[in-house]
Amino acid sequence: MSIDPLDRGRVAGHNQEMTELAALHEAAVAAARAASALLVTARPEAIRTKGKPRDLVTEWDLRSEELIRRVLEERLPGIPVLGEEGGGDAGAPSGLRWLVDPIDGTVNFAHGLPLWCVSIAIESEHGVLAGVISAPALGWWFEATRGGGARDGAGQVLEVSAVEQLDRALLVTGFPYDRATDPLNNFAEWEHLQRTAGACRRLGAAALDLCLVARGWLDGYWERKLQPWDVAAGALIVQEAGGTVTNTRGEAFDPHAGEVVATNGAIHPQLVAELGRVRPVI
Repeated sequence: MSIDPLDRGRVAGHNQEMTELAALHEAAVAAARAASALLVTARPEAIRTKGKPRDLVTEWDLRSEELIRRVLEERLPGIPVLGEEGGGDAGAPSGLRWLVDPIDGTVNFAHGLPLWCVSIAIESEHGVLAGVISAPALGWWFEATRGGGARDGAGQVLEVSAVEQLDRALLVTGFPYDRATDPLNNFAEWEHLQRTAGACRRLGAAALDLCLVARGWLDGYWERKLQPWDVAAGALIVQEAGGTVTNTRGEAFDPHAGEVVATNGAIHPQLVAELGRVRPVI
């Protein structure tokens, strides 16, 4: 049986895309492992703020990002990096760009609380293609590729929870650094959902919050005033674990829009509706 040349070309193109995605994923894995090895026994000494008293940065944030950038460049030269500490370019001719948070949860890290992680994602003009998140102090690892599912460090497939009612759901959220001065501080949403959801938690690391939804330990997460490096990798991991990720109005998720609602899918309409009751769209 002969194969149509057009079909042959499509197969070749698909195989090339898969090969490229595998290389991107492997580079992210290598960078996350290197940063995890650097940070797992690190103890912060020099701690300073980034313009707001609660927005901290340590010498280890800077060292971690420098190492991640170096590993990514060695593996796949020429792809720009947008990082929390070092900034970065708006894009590349290929449309590819790394999104890097060298330590998500720096306040936790600075206090010796092990709820922090390294987050690395690769995006194109079509969205996030792969993401890796490592919490080395806890021995946790989460990763996903678009269309390839989500897994933990042991290779176990991640699946979101099956909780169907918001009043039985365990939720997580976070608060912005300017919460003392800006009324858009998530306090009203927190109070409302403490009354309507099963329970709410605040852990202090957005990327890790998303992974715990993907793992099925938490049922939903919402937050505003975020950066793309906070949520890009984790949002993909939730989606590939079978969850739903949108903005706070239930519309298409954009990691650059600064807001996210991520759930197991079953409670998603309920959570979005309750958020709308607190702060209606005008």
